[in-house]
Amino acid sequence: MPTAQGLAPEIKDCDDGSIIVQYKPSKSGTHEVQMSYEGSATEGSPFSCVVDEIGGAYVTAFGAGLVGGMSGQTQSFTITAKKGTLGDININIDGPTKTDYKRQDSGDRCDVKFMPMTPGAYNIDIKYKGKVIKGSPFVSKVSGEGRKRSQISLGNASEYALNVMEPDIVDLVGSIKGPKGNFEPCILKKSKDGHLCISSFSPKVAGDYKVQVYRDEKNIKGSPFPVTVHDNELAHASKVKISGALEKAIANESNVLNIDVSEAGYGGITVVIEGPHRSEVDYEEIGNRAFKCTYSPHEPGIYILNVRFADEHIKGSPFLLNVGGEPSGRLRETIEKEMVQAEPVKKGTKCEFLLKIPGTNPFDMEASVTDPSGTTELCEIMDEDDFHYRLNFTPHKEGLHTLSIKHKALHISGSPFQYSVGQLSSGGYHKVQVGGPGVEKGEVKKENHFNIYTREAGAGHLSCAIEGPSTPKMFLEQRPNGFLGLSYKVEKPGMYGIHVKFNDEHIPNSPFMVNIAPDSGLARTVTVHALKDRGLAVDKASTFTVSYNGAKGRLHAYLRTPSGGHEDCFVQEMDDGIYAIRYIPKENGVHYIDIKLDDHHIPDSPFAVMVGSAAADPAMVCANGEGLEHGKTGAKNKFTVRTAGAGSGFLALTIDGPSKVALSCKEVDDGYEFSYTPFSPGKYLISIKYGNINIAGSPYVSEITAPPGSGRKPSPVNEQSTMVVETVEKQPGQKSLARFKGDAGRVVVRGPGLKKAVPGRLQSFTVDVKDAGAAMLMVGMISPSGIAEPELLVKKNTKTEFTVSFKVQEVGDHTLVVKYGDEDIPGSPFILHAG
Repeated sequence: MPTAQGLAPEIKDCDDGSIIVQYKPSKSGTHEVQMSYEGSATEGSPFSCVVDEIGGAYVTAFGAGLVGGMSGQTQSFTITAKKGTLGDININIDGPTKTDYKRQDSGDRCDVKFMPMTPGAYNIDIKYKGKVIKGSPFVSKVSGEGRKRSQISLGNASEYALNVMEPDIVDLVGSIKGPKGNFEPCILKKSKDGHLCISSFSPKVAGDYKVQVYRDEKNIKGSPFPVTVHDNELAHASKVKISGALEKAIANESNVLNIDVSEAGYGGITVVIEGPHRSEVDYEEIGNRAFKCTYSPHEPGIYILNVRFADEHIKGSPFLLNVGGEPSGRLRETIEKEMVQAEPVKKGTKCEFLLKIPGTNPFDMEASVTDPSGTTELCEIMDEDDFHYRLNFTPHKEGLHTLSIKHKALHISGSPFQYSVGQLSSGGYHKVQVGGPGVEKGEVKKENHFNIYTREAGAGHLSCAIEGPSTPKMFLEQRPNGFLGLSYKVEKPGMYGIHVKFNDEHIPNSPFMVNIAPDSGLARTVTVHALKDRGLAVDKASTFTVSYNGAKGRLHAYLRTPSGGHEDCFVQEMDDGIYAIRYIPKENGVHYIDIKLDDHHIPDSPFAVMVGSAAADPAMVCANGEGLEHGKTGAKNKFTVRTAGAGSGFLALTIDGPSKVALSCKEVDDGYEFSYTPFSPGKYLISIKYGNINIAGSPYVSEITAPPGSGRKPSPVNEQSTMVVETVEKQPGQKSLARFKGDAGRVVVRGPGLKKAVPGRLQSFTVDVKDAGAAMLMVGMISPSGIAEPELLVKKNTKTEFTVSFKVQEVGDHTLVVKYGDEDIPGSPFILHAG
């Protein structure tokens, strides 16, 4: 309602599959109807309607047609008034072209339908008893045909920094106590300067708040943190300042929006562009809560720009964008197939797969299957024509199995796969898997291939569209047991989009953007020598050579890390046509080295290399728990990721859904237990990656419901929350040891003993770890002759301060090392000269 008091609507069942919702307004203005079914918001909810009082009676106008829609489609809205007075309602629609409407009066309800044929702004005038009703004229902003939606969330606008530095936040849990004494979870993150922050902070009332932050169910230092919110810090969408390309834009060029929320209070910004084609949207922070947002529509046309602050439209939003410029000339081809439900497989039944994996050597191929109890067996692999491989195995147990397919001991693209024995899983678009070189790179006038795995997705409609500078020629190869092969050939180089949908929903990571290179020509003659792909160590340089063999061009190489980063390799010419490439890995796990000659991949690029001995194997990781399937808003929903036997590496969790979620993690005996607290009901997509590869079964879809009277309004854009944990190697049945993580960079040392050493004299200095967290303090000292100093003592003075005393015997340079955890403190190692 226009005031804080709400209304209790009355729901009547019509006994024909429909309901009637009635309410009696007592004030004029905009009302919002929030509707949910079994805890999840219904499509279109919340619904807005404008109520006006004319002649002692209320008149209401509502419906999507008053806001906007698509040209060439029927739009509708409804007006309700006192029974018997519908004849006093007059409607006029004025827009870019003459638009007629049809109305149907029944009782106290007038239903209006119209079809705008041209994109643009349509003014809808509504009068009742000769008086313009509140909100009229309504401006309905109509975009071009088709409704592609591109979106971005500027979460930094809703951060509140707490006066504390925390080196590690994965195991922290936060909650906020409001001015009225109510508690609710909060999302914690680390700011760029290392401070602990509340993310998605959008207070609704002014007053004193308390933020409580726990680790292992105990308050961290300084908790609870007091936060005072004044009236001017509450979210006010009307105070957001925006300028730039709000009316006109150019297709395939960068159009700039400047957004300033410094005077608008705390709240998140969402930018959504809807229109006949997709748009690329990005942003950067350019000042104190000031942002530069860029967008680039793919094609000219009429688009709708929605800018919301704290879930409210800012002044002028939605904006009607007239996008000009030249068409991109991109061409599109689609291939479709109806997928039938796979037949259940019983234990003891022979299972068979057929895949095409170009660029592989059959002698380097291996496959294995892991049953639900963790037992792994090798599969039989038969080499067939044209890089086809036939895999056979016989499961001995019912349940979810994990199929791993490796080349040179590394997972191929798309592996590991999930395979149900016995009852099939519930399925869905998120269970479709895609992998192969054709979704990573390609070349003109050559067949580019990738595999599609749909068995676990169930029955449905599969469509694959490829669009780019030339029309692709596509071929779909049917294979047994839910595998499909897709090959395509294009005539022009450039960026191509591969759109894979199941039951009209994009599968995870679709569309796949693939850069199709021109004919590689002389790049095919380039060869690599002395590339070491095993036994590499973190922070140890590795070098190999590349021979041009008569080719000409510029060589470029970069390293892709397990955590998803990209780093350039050092390239140096050693002789005419011979180059050395050097890189230093910073992480354990599988890295990929891309080597290109004038933007063309050389043969076998990218090259996979293993860093460290205990590499992360995603096939040995599994996840389970109710939180992967369902949960409730405002509550901790839990699941466990088992990493025992899978080596060490980066475990990355991403949750996409109608709201951000509060994430926390704690170590357990066989892995890690994650808790997430969503704020809005709906479906959440949970992706779990190990070593930057999805584990079998990932992503999962969890249905979140809201208890009656709770839950926030879902965000108009898809919100994402992430957490990355660097795991330690675990063995099945192994008990976890307590682990401490401190920040060596925040240790402070002082005292005369750090400047120079005097033979035979006792000297000392102090170490203060007050702001460095919990870790082990280690002090060591070695003499010029390489012998450990005989007199070295560490004494604890207070809870966080230590005195280190030592006496040297030899003349010369002594090396003093001070570590906190596994890292040197600032200045360590210290070189002390004894004269």
